[in-house]
Amino acid sequence: PVRDKETIDMELQLKDLETLEKFHDKNIRTAKSGDKAAQKIVDTTKKYITHLGAGNSARSLDATEEELKIISDLQLITFKPVLYMCNVDEASVKTGNKHVEAVRIAVKNEDAEVLLIATAIEAEIAELEDVEEQLLFLEELGLDKPGVHYLIQATYKLLNLQTYFTAGEKEVRAWTITKGTRAPQAAAVIHTDFEKGFIRAEVMTFNDFISLGSEQACRDNGKLSVEGKEYIVQDGDIMHFRFNV
Repeated sequence: PVRDKETIDMELQLKDLETLEKFHDKNIRTAKSGDKAAQKIVDTTKKYITHLGAGNSARSLDATEEELKIISDLQLITFKPVLYMCNVDEASVKTGNKHVEAVRIAVKNEDAEVLLIATAIEAEIAELEDVEEQLLFLEELGLDKPGVHYLIQATYKLLNLQTYFTAGEKEVRAWTITKGTRAPQAAAVIHTDFEKGFIRAEVMTFNDFISLGSEQACRDNGKLSVEGKEYIVQDGDIMHFRFNV
């Protein structure tokens, strides 16, 4: 697996080097004329070219905010965050094995998570339609939830995403937003009119709703808050938007 990773890394690094060199060469003439902005671009791209030329990925370079801003528009492939998922056998799904350890050592400087998943187990879980049967099967294996759940959570964390809910008598919906999103912008994920005419949001947490059992119980126990335009939505919030267009 480490050899496969190195092969893929090299191919992606070569592609990024091509992009960087084109951008570097494009700005050299302007930089030579005394343009300070162009000179900064040349210096930054040269720094990245040297780094990638040594067999490293763009994301591992310790760059300044200014340098990151210059590079961001290039959409370098090796600049993107990475999650490594190791497909293992049933016996290795909890602790890993020598191959997993080799991957962990290979990526120790990348600040990347290594996730274990046994696709054979996931396939068996998928065939069990009853949730109770799935839980019993997982319990027999000493697992608390399917590996795909860990994969979803790790992916959301990697991409800086979170979920909030809307709930009514007929359906419950989950909406994906970026962490740090304010209430009006979160509402826009449902419909842009919600943002344009945003008045307020009624909010309760998922944990409070589950423990108390209903929206009314949350109201009665002071667990439902009314939030304005500056409210930053939290992961697991259950929200009801008031708006007027």
